[in-house]
Amino acid sequence: MSNGDKPRIGFIGLGLMGAAMVSRLQDLGYTLTVIANRKREPIDQAVSRGATEVHSAREVAAASDVVLLCMDTSASVESRMFGPDGAIEGISAGAVIIDHGTSLPGSTKRIGEALAEKGAHYLDAPLGRTPSHALEGKLNIMAAGDPGVYARVEPLLKGLGENVFHVGPLGAGHTLKLINNFFAMTTACAMSEAFAMADLAGIPRDQLYQVMSAGPLRSGMMDWIKACAVDGVPDMLAFSIANARKDVGYYAAMADELGAPSFISPATKQTLGLAKNQGFGQRMVPEMVNYIAGVFGDGTGEG
Repeated sequence: MSNGDKPRIGFIGLGLMGAAMVSRLQDLGYTLTVIANRKREPIDQAVSRGATEVHSAREVAAASDVVLLCMDTSASVESRMFGPDGAIEGISAGAVIIDHGTSLPGSTKRIGEALAEKGAHYLDAPLGRTPSHALEGKLNIMAAGDPGVYARVEPLLKGLGENVFHVGPLGAGHTLKLINNFFAMTTACAMSEAFAMADLAGIPRDQLYQVMSAGPLRSGMMDWIKACAVDGVPDMLAFSIANARKDVGYYAAMADELGAPSFISPATKQTLGLAKNQGFGQRMVPEMVNYIAGVFGDGTGEG
């Protein structure tokens, strides 16, 4: 990585966001090694463009200068990091692993300590924005960890992100992202309830939006919920209710670890959890308006 050549990239977690990031990296000319998880299509597409497929995280790490993770939970990350087939077993001294998912800060720090024992490095760099932004290299990236290691991979991150920040020591990125997502999902649930309540009161949804958006409440999140509630477009925010519930749960767990009572997150977590348990888990967050309207209407959650 010191001679100006592009580093060899390993990528684990080709879901919606991960597959878009891999496509962007291939557009930029990076050599990639990938591993399958749940779906063949994104792996086959990456391989068709020159990526190499291997069969364990250990092999990914052994073939890479930098390994990028984009996984759903801390448990998933740890399953790919530890054990005889884990990335830590195959990592080389000096290599870097970056977790782009939304993980528990405590787990992030434990993985960082394990990698340090191998002479390797760990950064947490969670993402903002959507897979469509990833395809264009316009993500928001909140990177954290050793400043010198960050400087080494900054050109790579800037190929993926329009706004790339170094926010502090290892774990700070995940901490910041959990706070961000707690606030975002609370706003999404509150706006969804506002539209559903307007239905009960006989106020047209578009009228409610016109009034509310004319003042300081206007936000991108409001517009994404409005896109579903008024325009019938549910995927302006391509983020599932199940993932939202997970992130708010992580935020609440982090608050517990810090010894702080979270006053607001229990309501948001419960709202998302009820929707998930009633079959909305794989629907997008803006569809919370349909769930809540259904509960208000007939108690089924089917708006």
